[in-house]
Amino acid sequence: MTTIDLVAAVIFAIALIHTFAAKSIEHLAHSHPKHAGLLHLMGEIEVVFGLWALILMIAMAILSGGETAITYVESRHYTEPLFVFVIMVIAASRPVLEFVKLLIASISRMVPLATAVAQVWCCMALVPLIGSLITEPAAMTLAALMLAPLVFRPGMPEWLKYGALGVLFVNVSIGGTLTSFAAPPVLMVAARWSWDSAFMATHFGWKALLAVMINASAITFLLRKHLDDQQVEQVGERMPLTVSAVHLVFLVGVVVFAHHPVIFIGLFLFFLGFTKAYERFQNPLILKEGLLVGFFLAGLVVLGGMQQWWLQPIVSSLGPRSLFFGALGLTAITDNAALTYLGSLIEGMSDASKYALMAGAVAGGGLTVIANAPNPAGVALLREGFEDQSIGVLGLLAGAALPTAVAAAAFLVG
Repeated sequence: MTTIDLVAAVIFAIALIHTFAAKSIEHLAHSHPKHAGLLHLMGEIEVVFGLWALILMIAMAILSGGETAITYVESRHYTEPLFVFVIMVIAASRPVLEFVKLLIASISRMVPLATAVAQVWCCMALVPLIGSLITEPAAMTLAALMLAPLVFRPGMPEWLKYGALGVLFVNVSIGGTLTSFAAPPVLMVAARWSWDSAFMATHFGWKALLAVMINASAITFLLRKHLDDQQVEQVGERMPLTVSAVHLVFLVGVVVFAHHPVIFIGLFLFFLGFTKAYERFQNPLILKEGLLVGFFLAGLVVLGGMQQWWLQPIVSSLGPRSLFFGALGLTAITDNAALTYLGSLIEGMSDASKYALMAGAVAGGGLTVIANAPNPAGVALLREGFEDQSIGVLGLLAGAALPTAVAAAAFLVG
């Protein structure tokens, strides 16, 4: 441990405290209008880690020199923040969203339930599972946009909103484990541990499927009395098949080249040109929300990269059962992909320990905003439906507790 390691750990801890205080800072913004702009900025969860990453860089420059700070920042890999930004914007585009809405509406009509109830269940269960094909950030974006007018709206009890948010975050975290390329924590180890999609489906996928169904059914049952078919958004002007197809091709292309930022950024630029050419069939792109989420994740990459000195010894010292619960707890205070990446660096790790690390990391992926890469996307798209237009960290933790327990039980018992 060096001085800068200790400073980085302290700054990381302060950043965590800041996330817990974000909703309180939003309250202050309303009571102190003179400084409301600054307080709103400080209360944005997506800003927190970027802000403290900047402070870490300043501290590193003072303690170790500017060249060291620049070298460290440039050594980090920012593919995931870039990918999440791009996939969010494309997945939220009107042609893609209308296509998924049409798909969900068709499935809902086959379910013997009220339209709103059936659609909420599909968004809580099927869309997170589709994340195994289109990646978890895309699934989070689509589910959040479709659930916003149904669940995260005025008139819905606040505790139910937090319960629904917890279920959504947990289901997205585990719903991407049916394949080896959709969930960030799985991507970190799939090649190194030789885990292909067949392995993921047989060892994790069916258990995740069971937990997702239980969680979605439970929260839909609780929400049913507050759901109104009038809140179901109708599909607008009929979207030309060619426009929808082009958007879906862009979406698939970005997913296929998720590890190659030069290519998927190039595809994104072509996508922007296409949306400009066919503005009639577009809604405003969520560029601001996507950039905020990318900023959050980039800050987490910078801050998290300095925590290896204390995280890795913990991971390497635990047996399989202890490692499962340790990973479940640790992922609440650090990104689960970072946690599994640290595990992949440990030589001679047993198969049981590998399974325990992954299972705990994905099961705990809904506990906090930073636990799983898609979570900030959900916060950015849904926070306006909560009081003060802010999501409380403790409320999310409480809402995610039971669905996390269901996911943990499925991975332990199954």
